[in-house]
Amino acid sequence: MTQAAKSAAERALCIVEKSSRVRIQDLRDNVGARTLGRQVHKKHNQAGHTRGALQHAAKPPLGWIWGDFYKPWHRIFPGDKNFNADINIRREYVPLSLIELCRLIDLGWVDPSRPIDVAALCATQKFVIKPNLRQCGFDLTSEGADIFTYKIDIEVQYASQSAISAIERAGGRIRVAYYDPESLQAAVDPRTWFRLGKPVPARKAPPPSLLEYYTDPLNRGYLADFHELGKARQRLGLVRGYKVPDEETRLGDKGPTQVFYGIPPGALVSLADKKVFLPTNPIVRDYYHKDFVADKQFP
Repeated sequence: MTQAAKSAAERALCIVEKSSRVRIQDLRDNVGARTLGRQVHKKHNQAGHTRGALQHAAKPPLGWIWGDFYKPWHRIFPGDKNFNADINIRREYVPLSLIELCRLIDLGWVDPSRPIDVAALCATQKFVIKPNLRQCGFDLTSEGADIFTYKIDIEVQYASQSAISAIERAGGRIRVAYYDPESLQAAVDPRTWFRLGKPVPARKAPPPSLLEYYTDPLNRGYLADFHELGKARQRLGLVRGYKVPDEETRLGDKGPTQVFYGIPPGALVSLADKKVFLPTNPIVRDYYHKDFVADKQFP
């Protein structure tokens, strides 16, 4: 008995009736339906290994002067046995010239009638100091020493003899003082420090390698004897050939552990209330007024 021919639609309905229910995996392409083209280029076949031999190779040592590999700088001159050995612990000071200081005063960024320190200089937002990168403060250079005439009371971290003579010849006062990284961070950005609710830290004493510099009256160290500072001031005037003024400008005194003028260590500063809260607990007061501890984080 012959079977009547079915149309394409009827055959499709028969297939659907006999097949299972449609599922998500049924929507996939059949095996071999799609083929990937050949990845001819090298960049398509590296499987993520895109770094070459130069990137993987050993880097030249510090002090290398491109040339003979067996004769780098510190092998040509063997006298420097520890060439750049202390590169990771060296201190960096942001240079501040006297002519730049004059410009800041002329433009009103710095008030010469008030003491000038790290906090006052960083408040101008003209300098960037990063204590976490071992930047330890300002280095006062002698550029513009011949035209400096302002009577100021300034505190920096390093100063040349020419810069010291220029400040004192004009009747000012200069001191070099050490800031440990924590105290320097508070002085660089006091607004952020106060908003975090942190108490004002106590400055630590200089490390052993810097103790001689900050106790030397010739450098105007803040730990030097007061009478020796006066003698060194007169002696520098004789050496440089200028008349030392009878009185030096003294706008404020800061203790060796103080970070800010007029704010003792351990105090909390409220920016909203514009008040300074001093510690009342005797244990807290003893902690911030304990012995002058040296900063031995770095030699």
